[in-house]
Amino acid sequence: MIRPLAFAAMTLALVSATPNDARATKIERIVTAAGIEVWHVRDHTLPMISVEFAFTGGAAQDPADKPGTANLVAGLLDEGAGELDARAFHERIEERAVVLAFGAQRDALRGSLKTLSEHRDQAFDLLRLALTAPRFDGAEVERVKAGVLAGLRRRSTNPGDIAGERWFARAFPGHPYGKPIQGTLDSVPHITADDLRAFHRRVIARSNLKLATVGAIEAKDLAVLVDRAFGALPATPDLAAIQEIAPQGIGEREVIELDVPQTVITFGGPGLKRVDPDFIPAYVLNHILGGGTFSSRLYKEVREKRGLAYSIYSHLVPYQHAGLFLGGVSTRNDRAAETLSIIVEEIRRIASEGPTADELAQAKSYLIGSYALRFDTSSKIAGQLLDIQLENLGIDYINRRNALIEAVSAEDVRRAAARFLADSKLLVMLVGRPHKAVPAGSGG
Repeated sequence: MIRPLAFAAMTLALVSATPNDARATKIERIVTAAGIEVWHVRDHTLPMISVEFAFTGGAAQDPADKPGTANLVAGLLDEGAGELDARAFHERIEERAVVLAFGAQRDALRGSLKTLSEHRDQAFDLLRLALTAPRFDGAEVERVKAGVLAGLRRRSTNPGDIAGERWFARAFPGHPYGKPIQGTLDSVPHITADDLRAFHRRVIARSNLKLATVGAIEAKDLAVLVDRAFGALPATPDLAAIQEIAPQGIGEREVIELDVPQTVITFGGPGLKRVDPDFIPAYVLNHILGGGTFSSRLYKEVREKRGLAYSIYSHLVPYQHAGLFLGGVSTRNDRAAETLSIIVEEIRRIASEGPTADELAQAKSYLIGSYALRFDTSSKIAGQLLDIQLENLGIDYINRRNALIEAVSAEDVRRAAARFLADSKLLVMLVGRPHKAVPAGSGG
């Protein structure tokens, strides 16, 4: 039990200490010889290293006619690199128990590496190969594309996926955010190995790299490994400019007929970006409205009082070029209109009245108390440090975050609500056979 207890103590120190607390686990800012910045937490509790990294750009950089390109690149970076074909590359990973993964998001291409300290040299060499010399062999491209297409076919009959993709298409017409990250059944077959190589050349570079590490390694040794893995990348990317945008179609409803026993409702509208001064009050507001699982107003009104759904949620989605407020629920076809009316009414009520004193106190207590749960493994700590970098919150954010939550007042919440919930109008997708659903084009 000694090692888990020691790691738990490190976690609590990391998230609860003040900047002047000498016991706090230190986040080291390292700049390597190649000029790469790393945020590192030294932890010798276990002989391992966790690495989380991202290249800003992501699926928003897909060619307009070939959505899904970033997703395929992410799926193929570890399918052979340098002199190693896919089989040989995976054998090297498995021999050393290395965990290497990549994924595409709208605003970033992310990756992670986990390795035992004794295998760190080999692990970082494999990462270097994957990033600098991916093969994109024809057979592997077709195999990964086949898997993506199988997933897209499944998504095409899933009510939740249909509702979500249609919501984004309506909210962001003609914008990269309106295209599905996984691509489409029409676009994926036409993505070539040359398209993947072109995306790789344009997006993966040093100046748009964000990097965080946690583990049993000293700063000077880590700097050498980081330069080995990332130092040979191009200095700068060639990213296309992405337009700032607010979601369109607010106040509209669209019904997509599907023969299923329940109607899936996806709703949303404008939100706030992460760097907005009112984001933290909006975050507390959303927890009270629909983010607090068993304690939220939407949960109480929709599930507890009326039994209309098993679960209901809302959340803030702060993309780099747009801020969103999104939510969803699944309910019986004949209760869809009623459920939607309750959602709109609760949004209206909290926007006009604000939270009660008890709601505000309970929300802040939960959000502060649960923060440490985001740091209970080395991978989670590295992931949180990476998110903080991507959101430009500052290296001291972990020490400031709970005080920012505690400082939120009822007036702050009402001000935030007035900025994005005041008219309570939403863009809504209903997928199923809703009875008496609000017709398309009507207001909130």
